[in-house]
Amino acid sequence: MKFASVADTIAIEKEMSWAERDVPKTLYQMLTQTRDTNPSGKAVTFQLLSGPKDKAETLTWGQLHEKTCQAANLFRSLGIKEDDVVACILPNCNETVLTILGGAIAGIINPINPLLEPEQIAAILRETKAKVVVTLKAFPKTDVAQKTAEAVRHAANVHTVLEIDLNRYLTPPKSWIVPLVRPKNLGNHHADVKDFNAELARQPKTLSFADSAGDRVAAYFHTGGTTGMPKVAQHRYSGIIYNGWLGGTLLYTPEDNVICPLPLFHVFACHVILMAVIKSGAHVVFPTPAGYRGEGVFDNFWKLIERWQITFIITVPTAISAMMQRPVNADVSSVKTSFSGSAPLPLELFKRFEAATGVTIVEGYGLTEATCLVSVNPVDGQKKVGSVGIRFPYTDVKIMKTVHGEPVECDPDEVGEICVSNPGVWAGNTYTEHDKNRDLYHYGKYLRTGDLGRIDTDGYIWITGRAKDLIIRGGHNIDPAEIEEALLAHQDVAFAGAIGQPDAHAGEIPCAYVELVAGGTVTGDELREHCKVHVHERAAQPRFVEVLSELPKTAVGKVFKPDLRKRAITRVYNAALEEAKLNATVVEVIDDKKRGLVARIKRSGVVHDDEVGHVLGAFTRPWEWAD
Repeated sequence: MKFASVADTIAIEKEMSWAERDVPKTLYQMLTQTRDTNPSGKAVTFQLLSGPKDKAETLTWGQLHEKTCQAANLFRSLGIKEDDVVACILPNCNETVLTILGGAIAGIINPINPLLEPEQIAAILRETKAKVVVTLKAFPKTDVAQKTAEAVRHAANVHTVLEIDLNRYLTPPKSWIVPLVRPKNLGNHHADVKDFNAELARQPKTLSFADSAGDRVAAYFHTGGTTGMPKVAQHRYSGIIYNGWLGGTLLYTPEDNVICPLPLFHVFACHVILMAVIKSGAHVVFPTPAGYRGEGVFDNFWKLIERWQITFIITVPTAISAMMQRPVNADVSSVKTSFSGSAPLPLELFKRFEAATGVTIVEGYGLTEATCLVSVNPVDGQKKVGSVGIRFPYTDVKIMKTVHGEPVECDPDEVGEICVSNPGVWAGNTYTEHDKNRDLYHYGKYLRTGDLGRIDTDGYIWITGRAKDLIIRGGHNIDPAEIEEALLAHQDVAFAGAIGQPDAHAGEIPCAYVELVAGGTVTGDELREHCKVHVHERAAQPRFVEVLSELPKTAVGKVFKPDLRKRAITRVYNAALEEAKLNATVVEVIDDKKRGLVARIKRSGVVHDDEVGHVLGAFTRPWEWAD
């Protein structure tokens, strides 16, 4: 099926409607179809350690199908019905895959970020009314088991905790050492604790209950991630299968090997990769529990590509930045494409990656509220660097603005809010808390993403900013309200505004500006130390805090963050230019209707365009000459 342009998208839609397409109706059907087609083909590989010769475990499609059935049967034996929830608080491993698939077949699976604090995990467990939790057995160098135990203490609805021991992936002598150094005394809670793999082995290898009759909610994914209490989005089989169909039909073939060092608790890895692999019959490799965060992953990355003959690299801008700090020290000729998502990709980083590897990066766009996929730069078509490509088939994207209280569609290249309708959008029921669905849709159909953007005359979508104030640090969403509340708790602070300042590695990192009460004397550095205590998630702690005589405000007294963003861009870009000893400075930051915030640079001596481009190209916000 050809997918290289908007014309191809339209042709696919004209061929037949989505409802007319012969696609599986349930996840179990989709998995069974692939098992029947290629039972001995490689399905999923996991290796605990990152070395190119370290032990790895590969499941074939036949084995994955059997173990998934066992997992689903296990959850049913624990009382999980179609509307009951299994929480998955795990890093990546083969059992994570089994938990997600089995949980979604038996009931509703709820992957939870194990990096969250216990109180946030507990809040999600209570919101989803999870009955069973699958997590790690205490293991060196991770506190997942400890945090989960604390969270379960505050979630009375959880009756069973199933533990996975990663020690089985190790070989002697390391496997002998783990029991000696394993953390003890996790604390008491009310739930029964059982061994996941031991319980799994007792279950039949075929489904012991009738598969779902049709579409239903099969997954809960929390949005946001590192601060605040996340909202929980509902995903149905229809949206999950739609995402699998897109990847399995338009991107992957059974001959492809995909490396995915991204966490399965995120929709990118779960729906865009795992489900697409299931639909296509491709092979996916998960290196280390922590993925890109795993010890040695970046140092060994190119050798892992060679080991598994990878054809598709799944990545994010922060990972690309780290890759480019290592030499390409292996044969990577098998790679056809690299997919990047979660955050904007700086142009300079794109160029460096392509030059170093000979591989082109394809940027895409998706969001948890839409199950995931919305658009992508076509693998076999024109790629406009900086855009998020063209809409997928059966996805309708409109750029909307509000005029006299009513939504109006924008003209080509006019900036407005990106609104999406597709089989992954469940209009009216996006979140489990129905109050949060209020005012979330235009015309009762189009999900309001909160992202600002435009569609050019060729149909390519460009993101220019965010109507939401979320700070995106390396693909993780940080709610600025949490930082602001911590700052306002200080007796000297009258007003606070937290934003994301540009960062060459993480895309953006939190920073804050404050206005003091009359007579206040606290300094920016003192407030940073204050935040280390009162902002609990380390990723959300502001890297920079500045005290201003007065914060910019709107007519109604609200902190005006666009001015703060301009100030941060100016400071960060000038620091980068000064560090590179270039004769150039930022003289202003303008708000361009098509490109968003743009830094304008003025020469203070002899300097070449490519020198400035090399330095500022590492950031996501664009720049231009002022002279």
